[in-house]
Amino acid sequence: MKILVVEDEPEMLESIERALKQENAVVEKASNLHDALDKALIYEYDCILLDINLPDGSGLELLQELKNQGKSDGVLILSARNSLDDKLEGLNLGADDYLTKPFHLSELIARVRSIVRRKKFDGNALLEIGNIRVDVTNQSISLNKEEVTLNRKEFAILMYLIANKGRLVSKTALAEHVWGDNIDESDNFEFIYSQIKNLRKKMNDGDSGIEIQSIYGVGYKLIEL
Repeated sequence: MKILVVEDEPEMLESIERALKQENAVVEKASNLHDALDKALIYEYDCILLDINLPDGSGLELLQELKNQGKSDGVLILSARNSLDDKLEGLNLGADDYLTKPFHLSELIARVRSIVRRKKFDGNALLEIGNIRVDVTNQSISLNKEEVTLNRKEFAILMYLIANKGRLVSKTALAEHVWGDNIDESDNFEFIYSQIKNLRKKMNDGDSGIEIQSIYGVGYKLIEL
């Protein structure tokens, strides 16, 4: 998962980031509306955790901009407010869920997972493609009923390609989604090539029924054979 956390309370931001990283999520952060808009309107996220009360404006402004731009990132509103009006306004602007502070981090994680399943995989926790079966919640994969061990980046790449099955994914989009703010700023994509190479070998060795095609100079496309 690639998550953007928009939160101006440093301790809260750190706690959420730590909990998400334990779920192997790629986490990017913004502590004000300006930075949040810069990230959310340029990049794609599986889910945005959005505080309404920001020092330079309302998080609802970001929701409005996402709606104006036709973006479909999942959004979970985080707010100390317990007002029905705020909740309804956020949901009407396109938010997927609403969580009132204080909350348990376990509930936050569960709601994020639910949003990602709905947005990316039609609500399914178990995915089947070719001869592959993926348990999204437990982040495990079996191939012809035999468990396959993938490292975190291989799993993230595979999930992103499955979510975009049949569509061309550029190298830049893949790198940004899987590596987030930690992406190498250079034009060298060797770190992607090596992960794709290893992932292909594991899929091919087990007769996966899928193919990760390379589109020279552009990116990759996952197809079901």
